[in-house]
Amino acid sequence: MKKLNVGMIGGGFMGKAHSLAYAAMPMFFWPAPAIPHRHTVVDVKEELAKDAAARLGFEHYSTDWREVVNNPEIDVIDIVTPNNTHAEIAIAAAKAGKHIISEKPLALGAAEAKEMLEAVKAAGVKHAVAFNYRRTPAVALAKKYIEEGRIGKILSFRGTYLQDWSADSNSPLSWRFQKKIAGSGALGDIGTHVVDFARYLVGEITDVNAMTRTWIPERPVQTGGIDNLGTVKSNDADVPKGKVDVDDEFITMVKFENGAIGSIEATRNAWGRNNFITFEIHGEKGSLFFNYERRDELQVAFADDPSDAKGFRTVYTGPSTPYGEALWPIPALGIGYGETKIIETHDFFKAITEEGTQFSPNFNDGYRIELIADAILDSADKGEWVNVNELEKK
Repeated sequence: MKKLNVGMIGGGFMGKAHSLAYAAMPMFFWPAPAIPHRHTVVDVKEELAKDAAARLGFEHYSTDWREVVNNPEIDVIDIVTPNNTHAEIAIAAAKAGKHIISEKPLALGAAEAKEMLEAVKAAGVKHAVAFNYRRTPAVALAKKYIEEGRIGKILSFRGTYLQDWSADSNSPLSWRFQKKIAGSGALGDIGTHVVDFARYLVGEITDVNAMTRTWIPERPVQTGGIDNLGTVKSNDADVPKGKVDVDDEFITMVKFENGAIGSIEATRNAWGRNNFITFEIHGEKGSLFFNYERRDELQVAFADDPSDAKGFRTVYTGPSTPYGEALWPIPALGIGYGETKIIETHDFFKAITEEGTQFSPNFNDGYRIELIADAILDSADKGEWVNVNELEKK
């Protein structure tokens, strides 16, 4: 069976999720399209890189991503670094002929994402953006119902991503609060996942009308090299503060190319919400509702249900639903975040090994999502509707 050597750039918490997927994918999907071999992991300091290799099961470690990108033994470059480094690494990897998977968002904005897209097209390599939530079986089941016409023509989409890890003003100034590194705040970090849901399930977004807010303008400066997110608080009044220059929250109305309308919102300041990713889709013949915190379930309601059984009911994902045969043998036995990354890895490696196929979402999708994100920020700044395609022409 073919083996593909992986060079992973970044050994943080997302690196752990990706490494788990490389180890477990052949166990779930057998025979696997290829065997991922954890060849080399890169981190900024030697002690961090060495530790990452030991923890995550990589054969080698390095502090020089360029050396890894240009290593002829490496087949796949996996980018799990802060957003401001994605473009440089991906473009270099494409020029070196490597297949690439990058964490989301693809770039700091649409201009960078377009350069990345042009680089992978010119190189003819396979490319992926890690919007793994769409590979939750219940989300894939919603897609199946939509494609089968079960809910008819789609009328509207409502999507949310609500978290509370940064609601405390004493949580540290992660790189995710700094525009030069993150590009945007809640929008790029979590809101783009909902944009991906919207495009995957409903269709292309053409127009947006948005508001953004930054609720906490400064935070304690973080010490050390590890991104602590909201897990470490500082109540020391003497700790220096740094400016937050990205959005904490956004909400936008959206118009779709097919005539549907909707709304998308995301915040990291919603006390009581942990990972509340939801969508509700209304069609002429029924509705679908999904909540990631109950990820084995899809709520469905169909117009042709008998009058004494109308209303939402629960479908539990399992062996008979998308990806079910490869996962666990009993419906509602329970899947986690790791399984979505395992499925993502399988589908990407399958795309690599099959001629004429391309993974989705890929860099083209990542570019379109960056265009939509730029349009949302532009709309919030202007206080008016912005057409995504018109923004692309500028």
